[in-house]
Amino acid sequence: MKLLALETANEQCSVSLVDMTQELYFQLDSRAKAQTQTILPLIEDALLQTNTQLKDVDAIAFSRGPGSFSGVRINAAVTQALAWSQDLPVIPVSSLQALAQAAFRHSGLQQVTAVLDARMQEVYIANFSLDEHGIMQAIDDEKLLNYEQATAYCKFIAVGSGAALIQADQDGLQAIVATAQDIASIAKVYAAQHKWVDAEYALPVYLRDDAWKKIPEQGKAG
Repeated sequence: MKLLALETANEQCSVSLVDMTQELYFQLDSRAKAQTQTILPLIEDALLQTNTQLKDVDAIAFSRGPGSFSGVRINAAVTQALAWSQDLPVIPVSSLQALAQAAFRHSGLQQVTAVLDARMQEVYIANFSLDEHGIMQAIDDEKLLNYEQATAYCKFIAVGSGAALIQADQDGLQAIVATAQDIASIAKVYAAQHKWVDAEYALPVYLRDDAWKKIPEQGKAG
């Protein structure tokens, strides 16, 4: 079984191609807001370098948000288009869960509060704990909260771009960023259980319902 994993919900772009035993391809473009220019070339390169055709992929996993409005939208749109073209199932993965998985991958942390800066004095936040499969699972709901509310909601050490906004002395944990590697790690477990959906459900999750109205207010966050 092969999985194509895509991550553009942050301000960067990465692609991973894996089977159930190993990573076949991974590439990260860390340039801010270059997702629209890099996502398709990276996918093409992944398929070329691994001698894989898209029809040979069993599912496409993607970070479905929350995160950058444009980044989340790009990821969902590309995933949906590719999945529809080959009638492939999709595996939506929370970008907060992917961030928690990145914290485990980087630092071995088994309980974290994943926090992403949502601008406008708010953060996206959820608490995670490692399960028996080595996957970080949410123990509560994903929320969009102001700093004071998020501080109260935070159960563990905070990681991610919003960590320092609600918890002091992060020792660099705010620099942890999820990549397609983390999406792939989570998706492999879900794929083995056939926990996937049709392409029409490759939908973005914003948490902020009127996100499209607030783009001008978010400055560089759009």
